[in-house]
Amino acid sequence: MLDARNVALVLEGGGMRNSYTAACIDQLLAHEVKFGWVGGVSAGASHTVNFLSGDRLRARESFITLPAHPTAGGMSSFMRGNGYFNSDFIYEQAALPNASIPFDFETFFANDTPFSISALRADTGETVSWGRGDQKDDADLMRQVRASSTIPTLMPTAFVDGVPYVDGALGDTGGLVLPNAIEAGFDKFLILATKPRNYTRPAMGSPQLVRLFNRKYPAVAEAALTRHERYNAVREQMTELERQGKAMIFYPENMMVTSTERKVRALRRNYALGMQQTMRELPRWLEFLRD
Repeated sequence: MLDARNVALVLEGGGMRNSYTAACIDQLLAHEVKFGWVGGVSAGASHTVNFLSGDRLRARESFITLPAHPTAGGMSSFMRGNGYFNSDFIYEQAALPNASIPFDFETFFANDTPFSISALRADTGETVSWGRGDQKDDADLMRQVRASSTIPTLMPTAFVDGVPYVDGALGDTGGLVLPNAIEAGFDKFLILATKPRNYTRPAMGSPQLVRLFNRKYPAVAEAALTRHERYNAVREQMTELERQGKAMIFYPENMMVTSTERKVRALRRNYALGMQQTMRELPRWLEFLRD
């Protein structure tokens, strides 16, 4: 085991772009790295729970073969009201013991590492974070991951304890949970980003359409329209921490897919490219984590 309990692991989401950083998760598991805190939203929430369950197969296949499953989504699923990504299947059914990549709840709950996953309350615009001890049972954990990953319009609104939620990336960190890790008391970070180093998130276009599509939950529309401000502010914070030597940041150099990609061949290639970059950078990570 590599004891890095003085380091927080921060995981950016990005839908199927996370097939690239799934390679990072694989190697952190291969080297048995023990972090002091792990957190992410949206696809970063999936990375969070997969990492803490210690399952290298699930960490990989969640972003390669699972999205291509006939039940996992597509336009026909969207037209039937199940979402372009069928969140009930992806986050709940696919985690069951008889599924092809079942989730190892026993190992996850035996792991004492603090974690944080967040979602946006659709009715109020409040960001809600869940950590260790906030789950009534196994299914509750997956409902929370599903809520954190629910893209408005593309996926049906998720409910946890009767409360409506959407993607945590619309919340108070803009999708980069570095502030949560700082609030938890950490000052050293490994950050796995899914956008390139020079990326600046633009403002969303067509605000009238955004408000129209989210007319049931106006708070969601306003969060979406202002997300870029919060996201870019945290990116600046990341850059400063990197300059100070307090953050090691993985920025993808050869990202080949968009957030909605579902073709296995494309996702497998993207994972392979992520692995190539991971292996180049891994020695620096390990040195940083051991220091």
